[in-house]
Amino acid sequence: MASSTSCSQVNGIMRDNHELTPLEKHVMFFDINNDGIIYPSETYQAFRKMGRGIFRSMFAAVLIHFNISHKTRPGKCPSLLFPIVVENIKYAIHGSDSGAYDSEGRFVPEKFEEIFKKHANQNADSLTYNEVKEMLKTNRKPKDYYGWANAFVDWNSLYDLGKNKNEILTKETVKVVYDGSLFEQIAKEHASK
Repeated sequence: MASSTSCSQVNGIMRDNHELTPLEKHVMFFDINNDGIIYPSETYQAFRKMGRGIFRSMFAAVLIHFNISHKTRPGKCPSLLFPIVVENIKYAIHGSDSGAYDSEGRFVPEKFEEIFKKHANQNADSLTYNEVKEMLKTNRKPKDYYGWANAFVDWNSLYDLGKNKNEILTKETVKVVYDGSLFEQIAKEHASK
């Protein structure tokens, strides 16, 4: 096809001829209109669907899009609309993290299991907040300040969204965040209240 292919055509191909990777599934919850491009307004709406406040949802949308939009649009001029292209989300993978996604956005079960083998000290199937902090510190790569910051925001957000009433993050909760189904679960729970 010519380079003038529209977004809907590109996204139709993405869905029809390309099985979504776990990382792409992880972000699809935020693609409210399912066109393969996530705008800050959609991220805002998604956070609101999960019961997050107005300010927090706006802050998350700005932070996320400002940080990763340009990475998902390689070779293109920056856009003031800060879109995130779902099929290019693999380019936004950052360092100093667990490695549970590989460079193509595929889930790596061994790295996932390693999170709990190395850091779940009180209970083999869950993480406390202090264990999450310990993991973040252990995973830091030298002078990877961008990776440190992103891992901090990712894991603190996950802890905030996924902790149970005992203030722990279960292994099952962490696993379902990797395919995005945690976001759907939280939205359904919030909608039923």
